[in-house]
Amino acid sequence: MAGENLKVLTAENWDAEVLQASGSVIVDFWATWCPPCRMIAPAYEALAEEYAGKLTFGKLDTDAHSSIAQQYDVMTIPTFAVFRNGAVVEQLIGPKNKAVLKQFIDGCL
Repeated sequence: MAGENLKVLTAENWDAEVLQASGSVIVDFWATWCPPCRMIAPAYEALAEEYAGKLTFGKLDTDAHSSIAQQYDVMTIPTFAVFRNGAVVEQLIGPKNKAVLKQFIDGCL
């Protein structure tokens, strides 16, 4: 995973990195076995660099941390959720291309 604006999220760092974050955080709920998740990963990583300083990007492996995915009712992956002040404010569900993901992010800023 590239860049310092892209965080690997776990059950251990979830509260500090997402719920207590000072700004907005977009989380990619994904899994290693998910082809659409792997297809969007390079675009998501590129957007993390493009939006550095405006929005923090994170990735949560739903297999490794299923309790967090269940807590936010993530039924389909990839799911992109924007958190602000510890709560989900926007969601984009299902496989999307970079242009759609960028439009979603712009709408959340």
